[in-house]
Amino acid sequence: MSEELLINVTPQETRVAYVENGVLHEVHIERARRRGLVGNVYKGKVSRVLPGMQAAFIEIGLERTAFLHASDIVQTAAEKQENGIRSTETIMELLREGQDVIVQVVKDPMGTKGARLTTQVSIPSRYLVYMPGADHIGVSQKLEDETERQRLKDIISQYAGEFDPGGYIIRTVAEGVGAEAIYSDMQFLQKLWNAIKEHSETDVSGSLIHEDLPLVMRTMRDLSGTAIEKVRIDSNETFNKVHKFASKFISELVNCIEYYPGERPIFDIYSIEDEIRKALDRKVTLKSGGYLIIDQTEAMTTIDVNTGAFVGHRNLEETIFKTNLEATQAIVRQLRLRNLGGIIIIDFIDMLDPEHRRQVLRALEKNLERDHAKTHISEVSSLGLVEMTRKRTRESLEHVLCEPCPTCNGRGSLMTAETVCYEIFREIMREARQFEAQQFLVLAAQPVVDMLLDEESTSVAELEEFIGIPIRFQVESEYIQEQFDVVLM
Repeated sequence: MSEELLINVTPQETRVAYVENGVLHEVHIERARRRGLVGNVYKGKVSRVLPGMQAAFIEIGLERTAFLHASDIVQTAAEKQENGIRSTETIMELLREGQDVIVQVVKDPMGTKGARLTTQVSIPSRYLVYMPGADHIGVSQKLEDETERQRLKDIISQYAGEFDPGGYIIRTVAEGVGAEAIYSDMQFLQKLWNAIKEHSETDVSGSLIHEDLPLVMRTMRDLSGTAIEKVRIDSNETFNKVHKFASKFISELVNCIEYYPGERPIFDIYSIEDEIRKALDRKVTLKSGGYLIIDQTEAMTTIDVNTGAFVGHRNLEETIFKTNLEATQAIVRQLRLRNLGGIIIIDFIDMLDPEHRRQVLRALEKNLERDHAKTHISEVSSLGLVEMTRKRTRESLEHVLCEPCPTCNGRGSLMTAETVCYEIFREIMREARQFEAQQFLVLAAQPVVDMLLDEESTSVAELEEFIGIPIRFQVESEYIQEQFDVVLM
């Protein structure tokens, strides 16, 4: 399988496209004016403690206060012993208003919600993730060889005594790596943690004391692996920085990194711009003629699978099975491409054959293996729905690139002209009962006035006769279809 990273850099934004076999599977966007906060460490101040929610609001210098739940507060063994706190601490025992606390962002602010925090700071490097305050050594689940897992654990145990107490997670890319490289990573992480501690003691509350790497470097650190065959960058300055970074930390990828000087925009190579626009549509067509409908709400994302124009060759059950099977691949690609997270409900077309249901579920699980985000799938529910979760840390593609429609306020629909006409009639009746008027002037959008003067003209005449007051209409070009005013003359 061919895998490439295409990196487009401008002064305003950086975009990274992850391409498999010529097909876009992930796109990450970071804008200079609004960089992501996940991974950043702050010296925060507790602004409010909420016993009923077992949480606290923390001031970290952002527009909105951030949220810290009691379950995300981690104390070291020494602190627990010193404070004599039970294993089931309440938020009131853990925090008090005005207290300084070192926190790390685990979820960016989304919609009306502030950032989500944890006190368990984790600092990633090439091969390891260091967690001050923890006391265990973990290994990535993707690293399956038990002998190799134990070898890496032994290396960490051998050198851990030289550094501050803390836990480590060994990343997948550490497989086969020598003890010297692991030790070098541990030294780097210790220096970084010492710098963070120093800032936490000297900086004022609400300060950023450690910022995660910018998008390009973060992508090289987190997404890259031996499967990446090519990294193309259209900025010479960024290319030089990435080449230098790779030479130091990811030597096996140095020869894969290329500067792309072409006149044709780099994102036009695999029609990536078109794919990004398509990823904002509700409807996703399948090659067979079937289609998906994807609706993203604040509570969850729903995905509906339909056969559409696909009629199959044998029978209905076979047609449904093939459509669902094809949909699993398209669904996983859309989850990654749109960066959809949280609760996801998939409504596959109903299948009568239990074996078909099992195969579709297995196909979904298999396709999700290539997803970098953590996912969990439940069984098919009694209503035939597949419920799953996908870890969400950053805004979805739609939230990064779009804003709610100012006309419908994000509803996705408007009242019909007919509905607005009847609202106007009711408002005129209300005004006529309360006030004395010589004449009513109705200001409304063009479609509404057209309907009042044409299809509803009889109703208008009857209303005038009933209230004994003439009604005039005036088009307001700036009004949206739902907007109107009834003026007393």
